[in-house]
Amino acid sequence: MPILYVVIVFAALVISIISRGLIVVRQAQVVLVERLGKYYKTLDSGIHIIIPIFDRIRPIHWRYNKSDFRGNVIVLQKVEDRIDLRETVYDFPRQNVITSDNVSININAMLYFQITDPYKAVYEIGNLPEAIEKLTQTSLRNVIGELQLDKTLISRDTINNKLRDILDDATDKWGVKVNRVELQDILPPEEIKTAMEKEMRAERDKRAKILQADGEREYQIRVAEGDKQARIARAQGEAQSKLLVADAERKSIEFIAEAVKGTSTDPAQYQIALKYVAAFSEIMKQGDKTVVIPYESSALLGSVKTLANIFKQ
Repeated sequence: MPILYVVIVFAALVISIISRGLIVVRQAQVVLVERLGKYYKTLDSGIHIIIPIFDRIRPIHWRYNKSDFRGNVIVLQKVEDRIDLRETVYDFPRQNVITSDNVSININAMLYFQITDPYKAVYEIGNLPEAIEKLTQTSLRNVIGELQLDKTLISRDTINNKLRDILDDATDKWGVKVNRVELQDILPPEEIKTAMEKEMRAERDKRAKILQADGEREYQIRVAEGDKQARIARAQGEAQSKLLVADAERKSIEFIAEAVKGTSTDPAQYQIALKYVAAFSEIMKQGDKTVVIPYESSALLGSVKTLANIFKQ
């Protein structure tokens, strides 16, 4: 019986040692192993066996700062024995920064990073999340400090890309790859927001008035062009009408000249006499009792009567 007890105890001890030395690492995770206090190797995903007495997993103490729904900063501490190699999203607490035109604004940023070298992430920096946070805050202050408020509000993509380049270059020695930086909220003071809203309304009113003035000016130009075209058309019509009348009178004179050929009658004088007759007819229609006829008009009327007699013959 004592021998059986010894065997059972020995077997239990061996099983305990083996179970403590058996390490299962999940996909996208790694484990850092130290032998006698010194880095030994990095365990990838799969099943691994270590010597429990000499080898131990390096614990990782990481401290995070998070904001609650009221904006208060909460410090969280985590002790992990595995490093996640997947992309991690870190939501930084809201911070106060000052633009180049001395406007204090609150900015909330998000950082997407990935650990590419677990050894550097543990042994090259004391607390990786806090170091990334502080580096992001100082870099954000420097970038925003070079911009005015208006430029800051419309240059999110530029700020994000610039921060990403700065952080990616600075965290390379920590074994970290910064993929993206996103500015969630940019909140200026209330008085600045009120002034910006008034400025925006004033700008919209100005654009509306400019559009209305341009419309009225265009309307006046179109109307003036229409009037001009109408006057040109009327003038062309009147000129054409006068040309047609003149041509008709020319043909009439030629016809009369042919008719009175061989006589002493002047065709042009005959035309003038006809106009006199027409004018007298209009005067008589108006009921005027007294009509003054010039002396030369009597002679012309006599010529008309003579020509009339010639045409009757």
